[in-house]
Amino acid sequence: MNESAASGLPQKVCLIVGAGNGTGSAVAKRFAQAGYTVCVTRRTPDASQGLLAAIHESGGRALAFTLDARREDEVVNLFQKIEQDVGTLEVVVFNVGGNVRFPLLEMTAQKYFKTWEMCAMAGFLVGREAVRMMLPRQRGTILFTGATASLRGGVGFSAFAGGKAALRALAQSMAREFGPQGLHVAHIVIDGVIDSERVRTTQPERVAALGSKGLIEPDSIAQAYVWLHEQSPDAWTFELDLRPAKERW
Repeated sequence: MNESAASGLPQKVCLIVGAGNGTGSAVAKRFAQAGYTVCVTRRTPDASQGLLAAIHESGGRALAFTLDARREDEVVNLFQKIEQDVGTLEVVVFNVGGNVRFPLLEMTAQKYFKTWEMCAMAGFLVGREAVRMMLPRQRGTILFTGATASLRGGVGFSAFAGGKAALRALAQSMAREFGPQGLHVAHIVIDGVIDSERVRTTQPERVAALGSKGLIEPDSIAQAYVWLHEQSPDAWTFELDLRPAKERW
């Protein structure tokens, strides 16, 4: 039973899996501003309380859930709960990171597998469940956050590049299979350093070297996500590259 009407919540819902303090939070705020009930997930309990407070203070609606997106049962249960208790999923954003850097000879099988699980396996589980909910309605948007590593490997990024490349291939396959059935699947390549408190704290020299317009603002990324969702089906974008003007590519 859909309880969104009884609870007073709008029926259109945006789910962000991996709503961290940078891109994920910005995307959540943008969709809340657009009138969506926003559902956000983190692996750590209470990690989303600051984000929820900010959305509520601005007049939006948001709910937080604890989720390990690598666990099939947790992902299945989350989608069912949202559809039953919150509203209709119109947008699903997979924004799980997994960016780790290790020289190849220091990369253990455990670390490699965990990175693949976060980037690729979790993306498959979230994408599959999103399709299951959206396909009967023949509408909905599924957005996957990619990275420079989605397109090319780099020194020390064997695990991350492998996982992100697999995620991109998944998105391509889904777009080809379900686009003709009304679902907009898109992959966004974030090619640059995202401005965040963590980056400014841990990499001050790099931030200083990049200077003005050398960092990607999370809110600018979020604007692109909303734009992708609002595209007309006669001109859908599958892959969108976002990078600062100063970024070499």
